[in-house]
Amino acid sequence: MAEKKEVLARQVPCQLCPLRKLDIFRPFTPEELDFVSQFKTGEVKVKAGDPLFLEGANCAHLYTLLSGLAFRYKLLPDGRRQILNYCTPGDFLGLQGSVMQEMQHSVEALSDMVLCVFQREGLWRLFESHAGLSFDVTWLAARSEQILDQQLLSVGRRSALERCAHLLLHLLDRLAELGMTSSRATVSIPITQQHIADTLGLSLVHTNRTLGRLMREGAIRWREKEFEILDRSRLAELASEEGALTGATRPLL
Repeated sequence: MAEKKEVLARQVPCQLCPLRKLDIFRPFTPEELDFVSQFKTGEVKVKAGDPLFLEGANCAHLYTLLSGLAFRYKLLPDGRRQILNYCTPGDFLGLQGSVMQEMQHSVEALSDMVLCVFQREGLWRLFESHAGLSFDVTWLAARSEQILDQQLLSVGRRSALERCAHLLLHLLDRLAELGMTSSRATVSIPITQQHIADTLGLSLVHTNRTLGRLMREGAIRWREKEFEILDRSRLAELASEEGALTGATRPLL
């Protein structure tokens, strides 16, 4: 786990963070930026396929994902995996373990990642001294709950076709707002059909058939580690999409 990985010296000063240039993230006040700069203790690198957290672990750190992708998941005793959601640059990780003393899920790197590292103890100073940043942490927790609401709706009530279409739109929108997609709505992401199946609660065979139907509908083009949205309107119709969960300016710690 990253808890045992070497924390590198600060490579990217908070004042020069490349994510802060993106319109999707709200700007800090000078006081907030100074605090977060002191709150950050360094950076850690995690290779694709390695765990950042394991369920049941007590984590001494919190992280902001600076670059790369990850996913949160839970395992049943027999090894069956349920992917809960995906983590993209700017996401704040480890809050659950800090508040509840141990992680209730695991996090694995989907690609090579770089994360900003924060000491857990600094979170209390944040709540004591910075109301704006305190609201940011609350907002991030509420946002995570909102995404999980949609995931529960997919697994519980959406059809296989709706689940798959909704997930692909969700991934497209989250990466597009970070400038991580092409103008042709092509998403390069190291995600496999097994990841899709474990996210949507489907068998691998059912997932393959569902992606095949989306391709026959002319909505997507699928390749391993890449997919392209060919007809967003049609994909949204197939997903019974009520509206994207992205677009609002959000916090960045």
